[in-house]
Amino acid sequence: MKVIYKGMVILVALFIIVFSAVFFEGYHNENSDDITIDHWKYTWTNQLDFQSNKEQLISSDGWIDGGTSSTISERTSKSNSQWIKFQLPLLKDNSSAILFDKIYGKRIIVNLEGTNVYESNRKYNYEINSILIPLSPKDSNKTIYIGIASERRIGIPDKIRIGEYQELNKGFVRGNISDFILGSALAFIALIMIVCSLFLKYENIAIWLSLFTVILSSGVIVLTYSSFSYWLFEDYGKLIVTLFDLSLFILLPAFTLFFEKTFGAGYYSLIQRCRKFQVAYSIFCVSLLLINELSSNKLFDLYSMASAKVLGYLMIIQFVLLVTTSIIYGIKGNKDAIIFSIGFMIFAFLGVGELVWFYTQAAYYDLFLWKWGVVSFLTSLIIILGRKFSENHERVVEYSKQLEVFNNELQRSEKMEIISELAASVAHEVRNPLQVTRGFIQLIAEKQERSDKVYLNMALEELDRASGIITDFLTFAKPEVGNVTTLDILEEFIHIEGILVPMANLQGGKITADIPNELYIVGNSSKFKQAFVNIIKNSIEALSDEGDIHLWAYEEKEQVCIHIKDNGEGMDEEVLARLGEPYFSNKTKGTGLGLMVTFRIIEVMNGKITFRSEKGIGTEVSIRFPAVKKS
Repeated sequence: MKVIYKGMVILVALFIIVFSAVFFEGYHNENSDDITIDHWKYTWTNQLDFQSNKEQLISSDGWIDGGTSSTISERTSKSNSQWIKFQLPLLKDNSSAILFDKIYGKRIIVNLEGTNVYESNRKYNYEINSILIPLSPKDSNKTIYIGIASERRIGIPDKIRIGEYQELNKGFVRGNISDFILGSALAFIALIMIVCSLFLKYENIAIWLSLFTVILSSGVIVLTYSSFSYWLFEDYGKLIVTLFDLSLFILLPAFTLFFEKTFGAGYYSLIQRCRKFQVAYSIFCVSLLLINELSSNKLFDLYSMASAKVLGYLMIIQFVLLVTTSIIYGIKGNKDAIIFSIGFMIFAFLGVGELVWFYTQAAYYDLFLWKWGVVSFLTSLIIILGRKFSENHERVVEYSKQLEVFNNELQRSEKMEIISELAASVAHEVRNPLQVTRGFIQLIAEKQERSDKVYLNMALEELDRASGIITDFLTFAKPEVGNVTTLDILEEFIHIEGILVPMANLQGGKITADIPNELYIVGNSSKFKQAFVNIIKNSIEALSDEGDIHLWAYEEKEQVCIHIKDNGEGMDEEVLARLGEPYFSNKTKGTGLGLMVTFRIIEVMNGKITFRSEKGIGTEVSIRFPAVKKS
């Protein structure tokens, strides 16, 4: 639910950006003094003559009333050219100008009373033009003729504006600069990404470079689709058209590669196969482009079909495949797939909606919402990549922590192995002479009646302590649990509590237990008691006046969890890190072997023990054993 909520927040934010951009897209700084022309006359011709004079234009017949509000008339047979005429109003300003925001046509003439004031003859396939022509008061009331030739869209779809030259120029730039800024921003982001790729590890390069290619090609497509680029760099129109086609050919395989690196090859490797086919088809289109250029556009119809119609169908198939896959992954709980689906829904909503409107307007409409859909979609891809890198970072941190734990366990295992070998080789040899010595001292002590008997008894106590240490060594060296049975945790702690409650009372503390019935584990009763007696005894020795020790247990995820918590003196992190090490102890006469043996007993019984402690607050010990059901 959190992912869906975040996705909705992103969706709303992107819609705000999109509709802000739409408002900016359609904004023109119209001055109240500007004159707008939305009615004119037009006629169809079979050929556009750049050398037409005033008499020829006046004598043209078949003029039809038209304008921005009228429906575009059907072409007459074999007509690929159109003349439009209207009369200029009274011009009072010496710095007047006329602005055609948009004219559809590949060849254009603007003729003022028989004099050509503007000519354009494009050799490349882009028919959207923006024209700004200066005027003077002497041009007042003159008739202006606009000749247009094009095999596809033709005519003037928007109002014609007349006003002060600088103001018209500013308004035009403000209304069209958004494409240039957007495309440049995407290209700049891609440039930063390619620089950053120098610092990435090899395993991240593929997904990073695929997203870089998607962003760069999207930026170039936005730049080269805009009429502003052709107005600004009119002499490089052919290069701009070529860059648009090449960017489109690169975009689709790169986009599929990014999807593949993010979500995998897909069911039956469909995504991978789609990507390989797109690479092959893009290479085919690029080859066809080169052949067409070298043959002076003799293969233009074939190239146009391959790079426009066929490629369009392939894009639809690709998007359906990717979105279907991402929705399936999203239903299965893949958060990246949910984000991808949200971003693509924005793109599809804007793109498909605008295409429908485009065709209802008989293609006399320029697509501009799609690029903000692309921005929304790219934003979702960047979010996915960011999440990918974040997850990788978290994995590295987790791996580092696990590596540190592993190293600590390895060091501990090496120490334990040394102690185990030492205990196994020495303990028996030392215990035998100790027992013999103790027996003779005990005989001597029984016969003594003088004060020397006190010293003999002290010697016996020390020999018993040494024997206990050797026993701990042997227990550590051979930690087999012996007779294994099903242990009832409640019964075991009743015995342990009976042993240790008197000791706790002498220390001024008390023990409380909360152990439920029917908690069972597999192990050896005596070893189990030995381990927990050692732990609880340490808690008792850590108590100050009126201290408390609380024991409780429960079953969780097929494990029996036992907790022992005291409010004693506690330990700092350095002491916690060394618990279980041989010969490390906080006690004056402690050897550290008792807790070390406890660790080994719990380990042999497939248990896990953890400590939490804070100096001056107390200590909590948590032990987990596999739970069993009593047969």
